Amino acid sequence: MARPIKWRKIEQTPVVPYFIPAQESDGSIVEITLKLEELEAIRLKDLEGMEQAECAQHMEVSRPTFQRILLSAREKIADSLIHGKVLRIEGGNFTRNICPITCGKCGKQWNESIENVGSIQNGQCTCPSCGSKQIECQQRENKKNCCKNCGKQK
Repeated sequence: MARPIKWRKIEQTPVVPYFIPAQESDGSIVEITLKLEELEAIRLKDLEGMEQAECAQHMEVSRPTFQRILLSAREKIADSLIHGKVLRIEGGNFTRNICPITCGKCGKQWNESIENVGSIQNGQCTCPSCGSKQIECQQRENKKNCCKNCGKQK
């Protein structure tokens, strides 16, 4: 059985999910899908100017994995620009630290990944400081989700 793919941590999602060539085509539109973690790799390395080891640390992957993600992203972007293909940004294996969590016993606060939101809501997680199971999303007190993605997984 193949090893499961590790989730890649991203900090931003794109505002624009498509890039479409301006020139009229012959009707056959070819589309390339750029994964969100590939876009994050481009953002960290090329836009923010970080070193690869630092980028890999931000995304919580190994440096060789980051290199593969970055090369894949650059290849797709180059193909789109040179051959006039539509670039769609979506999907991938990513996570964001979106849920503000508080321990009811010691008061420790931290952000938890989307994959652990369900286990927190089911009482299966413990506080990293004191080991208490009295933890909850800070927004639960207001009977709201902490954000629009709370509890959803891709």
